[in-house]
Amino acid sequence: MTDKIISRREGGIGRLVFNNPEKRNAVSLDMWQAVEEALEEFAGDDEIRVVVLSGAGDRAFVSGADVSKFEDERASEEAVKAYNATTARMYAKLNDFPKPTIADITGVCVGGGVALAVCCDLRICGESSRFGIPAAKLGLGYGFAGLERLVNIVGPAFAKEMFFTARLFSAAEAYEMGLVNRVVPDDRVAGYVAEYARTITGNAPLTVGAVKAIVGEVQKDPEARDFARCEELVRRCFASRDYVEGRRAFLEKRPPRFVGA
Repeated sequence: MTDKIISRREGGIGRLVFNNPEKRNAVSLDMWQAVEEALEEFAGDDEIRVVVLSGAGDRAFVSGADVSKFEDERASEEAVKAYNATTARMYAKLNDFPKPTIADITGVCVGGGVALAVCCDLRICGESSRFGIPAAKLGLGYGFAGLERLVNIVGPAFAKEMFFTARLFSAAEAYEMGLVNRVVPDDRVAGYVAEYARTITGNAPLTVGAVKAIVGEVQKDPEARDFARCEELVRRCFASRDYVEGRRAFLEKRPPRFVGA
């Protein structure tokens, strides 16, 4: 794994850091591949209950693709297809990740950074954060899946505005359009996200996972929804030891100790 992607565990929290601060955490092909590998490891680790993605330093979350690598990674039609296939697979893996994900956003979040953030379940940013998608300034095409994720979050009008203008939007504007869940002072972002993550790790994993999966079904076309899967996920919650533990903890007025089973 490249040293430009840092993957670590902190209790029940998986941390994934884009570590390319000299380029505002711009992402190259080998970095995307390392992210994909890290997500696979976190998905298979039962002790990890939430994953937090962040950028190194305070200048950027992720500033998009590393344009300096375009001549090597995206110069030919074949190379573009290979690059796009890798990023599309990685975005889909994050979007469909079975555990909650949080984008911890400090500084700018543009291009591929926005595409990455909208694949996360929650987005929390600092007051000075800025967001933008400069595709129209670079002549880039933007595929259906990425646009669909953005439209599902901010709606078609704001999605068009972001693409048509290719300008930077403030944190307040991002909150207004629903792109971010919370805006906090810049020096509190890391602590705020850490506390949110700890809150999630303390809740029943089966319930949290079921809600994430069912919300995913809600977003599908009605004909494609798997209602049987939704019912089974709910049944598993009520049949779990955690359901018993939750009731007992409530009656005994103590914090529950959930095990995910």
